[in-house]
Amino acid sequence: MQAFRNILFPADMSDSCTAAAPYVEALAKKFQSDVTLLHVLEMPPTYFTDWYGYMALADVGSIRDARQNEFQTYLRDRFQGLNVERVMFEGDPAQAVLDYANTHSNDLIMMPTHGYGVFRRLLLGSVTAKVLHQATCPVWTSVHLEEAPPPPETIDKIMCAVDLTKSSAATLHFAAQVAQEFQAKLWLVHAIPGADTGPEKYFDADLQMFLEQEARKTIAQMQAAEGIAAPVCLGAGDVARVVEQAATHHEVNLLIVGRGHATRMLGPLRTNVHNIIRHSPCPVISV
Repeated sequence: MQAFRNILFPADMSDSCTAAAPYVEALAKKFQSDVTLLHVLEMPPTYFTDWYGYMALADVGSIRDARQNEFQTYLRDRFQGLNVERVMFEGDPAQAVLDYANTHSNDLIMMPTHGYGVFRRLLLGSVTAKVLHQATCPVWTSVHLEEAPPPPETIDKIMCAVDLTKSSAATLHFAAQVAQEFQAKLWLVHAIPGADTGPEKYFDADLQMFLEQEARKTIAQMQAAEGIAAPVCLGAGDVARVVEQAATHHEVNLLIVGRGHATRMLGPLRTNVHNIIRHSPCPVISV
């Protein structure tokens, strides 16, 4: 495959971003990638109201200089032996990431997810969500947990989530190439629509069997067309839960999924990408 030659790492200098840095470093060293750390400064209003109701002038220059100094020392002990560039812009973070990736032909965007407090499992963070929605290159997202596990020494178990639409063929092809690069075992996972609990599960047994047979047939044809042979995990019910359970069971290091874009129709799997990322036990690359 065409290796990830240019990795874009949006760095907001948060704890989540710092936790994602070892993954960025490991992947960059695997492919000897150039790494760009991009920090976007959202400037405050030039004027603001202080505690006493007076209008005060924000010292924009000092804010910019302080942030630049902080950014230049951020993760200084990381990425040794790699070609690293640090870039700082002012403006909207998500749009800056998208514009930079498009302009500089980045092969991969790597960024953490963000969510806070009791709503953490419900939110990815607005910047991450917008990048996922509009990016034209693959996007790597970190494990969406308060305490993310350290990166594995090697990526040796990969799972690819597929639906039965034609767009999954490209996702499968990408996953097979990544698996080949890492000499990793590859599994496929597919969620069959239907009830996975309750009495409906038993009443619709014949329908479930038919859907499973059709899914296996379609996926087998897809694999044959791509020259790929990988075991298939099937489950009934919610897509994100099926994918999470299969990934957890096989202890995979990396999950690969197809991702819809703003200008494209969304397939059955693509509409569940955010849920899959929120529940995945490992990092996800969405393509």
